[in-house]
Amino acid sequence: MKAKILIFMLAAFALGSMPAKAEEGLEAPVPVRMVPPKFPSDMRREGTGGVVTVKCTIDEKGNVTDPVVEKASNDAFVAPALEALRKWKFKPAKRGGVPVALKVSIPIQFSISDD
Repeated sequence: MKAKILIFMLAAFALGSMPAKAEEGLEAPVPVRMVPPKFPSDMRREGTGGVVTVKCTIDEKGNVTDPVVEKASNDAFVAPALEALRKWKFKPAKRGGVPVALKVSIPIQFSISDD
């Protein structure tokens, strides 16, 4: 069994992280560099996967700032998820064509599967 880390940037990220009624002229941030988190060796040996949902701000330059864990299926995944997410880069959100900071929630899933 080979460990594989899946990072889900679901439609929920683009839609669910924005206000209930999307503002007209607001474009969601788009990931341009996604660094995969390191799968914790204990969890790999146990065959345990999980998910960490992180709320953060994508600033006007596309950097991840102020990451806060909203929920985690296992605390062992928190540090690797935060460490990886801090290395991600985005095309920033835009309002009326101007880059703006935007709060988003990003689910990072750790999964073990056969290849």
